[in-house]
Amino acid sequence: MDRISRKELKKDKFREELASTVEYVGLHRQQMVRYGAIVVALVLAVLGWRYYSKQKAAERQSVLQAAMDIQNRQIGPDTGNEFLPTYPTVEARANAANKALNDLIAKYPGSDEAQIAYYFLGVAATDTGKMTDAEKYFKVASEEGNREYASLAKYSLAHVEYTLGKPAEGERLMRSLIEKPTAFVSKDQATLSLAKLIGPVRPNEARKLLEPLLTSKSPAVSRAALTAISEFPPQ
Repeated sequence: MDRISRKELKKDKFREELASTVEYVGLHRQQMVRYGAIVVALVLAVLGWRYYSKQKAAERQSVLQAAMDIQNRQIGPDTGNEFLPTYPTVEARANAANKALNDLIAKYPGSDEAQIAYYFLGVAATDTGKMTDAEKYFKVASEEGNREYASLAKYSLAHVEYTLGKPAEGERLMRSLIEKPTAFVSKDQATLSLAKLIGPVRPNEARKLLEPLLTSKSPAVSRAALTAISEFPPQ
């Protein structure tokens, strides 16, 4: 009897809770519909933003690829073939590539693609001997958000600084890469580069930098270290 009473009590409690819930929904239906609509709107907004972000990323990447493709076009007379576009001179091709990269930067400021565009503007400036311009572009790229791309720009900037007669700044940049390597610039790569940069004037210090790399697990790294050491002035 006692067991049945407890069972019945449970049923009665469930009926009371159900009735209470139905009553609450009935009394607050308008509020619940309103809040439910807000939740649905937020979910749709998030999903829409994700889709929009993916679309914009794909768009930026397409624009960047088109700008970079210009550098691969042939130099020569117009063939009339739209699939094999050409430029009359190297300078004309460089100007077209620079315009495309600058247009990308203006259209998508602050994006990873804009950071990459600054880097390639620096590369183009280096190729044409415009080292001051290269320094400017690499500095911007090295200070932008993506750490991996920034490290690549910093690596190039270090070499440019040496070329411009700023060895102290170049060394500082390269040492910062040794301390904080990335997927694009490894510690071994930065160490090799720093040793080569300081080797002509501080060969003993450069050798000390490279000695640990002689026993590297990577044959390529150990060979590069050995070659570099052999090119330093005698002790």
